[in-house]
Amino acid sequence: MRFLSDPNKARLNLLKHRVSFDEAATVFDDILACYWADIDHSDSEPRYQILGLSQRGRLLVVIYSCEVNDVIRIISARLALGLEKRRYWRSI
Repeated sequence: MRFLSDPNKARLNLLKHRVSFDEAATVFDDILACYWADIDHSDSEPRYQILGLSQRGRLLVVIYSCEVNDVIRIISARLALGLEKRRYWRSI
């Protein structure tokens, strides 16, 4: 699996949410992660969300799209909020 991102978006995401896209990519290694379609936020492409632990031990929500050849494009990443935290911890 490979990861792509817009360098400008990655920089802005780090400033706004204090989460790097490099850290966000590690959430995909969490075997207990929760996935769902993000149907409310894009008309032009299918987008998805993953909720899981990063390798730094932080619970993150990552918005992404799937490209060809197992490429994942990270769109944004942030710390999980209260309801999302409960959703994750109840699922394991």
